[in-house]
Amino acid sequence: MREFKTLSISAAVLVLLGALGGCGEKAQDQIAVPAGATVQATVISVQKATLPMVATAPGNVIAEQQAMIASRLMGFLREIYVEEGQHVAAGQKLFSVDPTDIQGQMAMAKAGLTQAEAALADAKNDYERFGALYKDEAIPKMQWDKIRLQYQMTEQQVGMARAGYDTAASQMRYATVTAPFAGVITQKMANAGAMAAPGQPVLVLENTDKLQVQTSVSNDVFSQLKLGTEVGLSAEGQTGDIVGKVANLVPSADPMTHSHLVKIDLPKNSGLRSGSFVQVAFKLGERQGVRVPETAVQNRAGITGLFVVDAQGIAKYRMVRTGTVEAGQVEILAGLNPGEKVVSTSTAALQNGDKVTN
Repeated sequence: MREFKTLSISAAVLVLLGALGGCGEKAQDQIAVPAGATVQATVISVQKATLPMVATAPGNVIAEQQAMIASRLMGFLREIYVEEGQHVAAGQKLFSVDPTDIQGQMAMAKAGLTQAEAALADAKNDYERFGALYKDEAIPKMQWDKIRLQYQMTEQQVGMARAGYDTAASQMRYATVTAPFAGVITQKMANAGAMAAPGQPVLVLENTDKLQVQTSVSNDVFSQLKLGTEVGLSAEGQTGDIVGKVANLVPSADPMTHSHLVKIDLPKNSGLRSGSFVQVAFKLGERQGVRVPETAVQNRAGITGLFVVDAQGIAKYRMVRTGTVEAGQVEILAGLNPGEKVVSTSTAALQNGDKVTN
């Protein structure tokens, strides 16, 4: 009886396990992996491309012609006629200095000249009168030599007095300072009422008609540059690259940075202003690489990548390292090989695992 119960329980367990097993297989068959969506997009094959070898460097825009305008006189600034940012013409009045001191010097020089001219008139009369007496042998030669020497000294004194007056008069011209060339006032370093002194700048004037970019490059880059070489320039806010030309190469290197100074002429109407920051691109040759349309590159969750399509047409997102962007094409430095296929359009709606059809 006991043996029969044991067999019955074992049979029941086997039946239960079989039932559970059958239910498990049925549940597993009912769980299906969702398939990716089908997206219509343009797929291109990546090809090798000849790319320029480019060395970049930061640069600053400067005016080729710049002047720090100072007074040649010591005195108070009576008036400043211009403001920062103002365009001025060559010869236009910039500021004036109180000429009181110069006027005093002129008055003294004029008085000295008048006195010297009066002394010369007396000396000339003596010279002519004693000259006639000496000719008639009415006076000794020693006395005549003395009169002649005095006349010559008086002539020299008049010349010195006239030079002093002319110098004082010429200083009056510097009481009003004018622009040496046409340009823009970029700095105003003093105000009316301040003391002006020789060598102490009052204004800074720049000729905006001819601007340059100044940058520093390594010796490797410098050795490949020549005067007249075209250089690409880009600045924030500019819609396209600007082409400049190398105008000056400084052969001596900076002792601290071991870099060389390079100046680049900007074309007229470049849209840049003095003091602007630009990125300078020196083309040093060519190399082989790969690039794709800019529309193919995405940024997903902070990861730069693109969708690569396999042989079954399935798109898979792959991280890549990008380089320069030129004419709507992005250079791919790593993560992509020639011959692979990538999605170039409709990438915003594409998800990893989607099937792509052209």
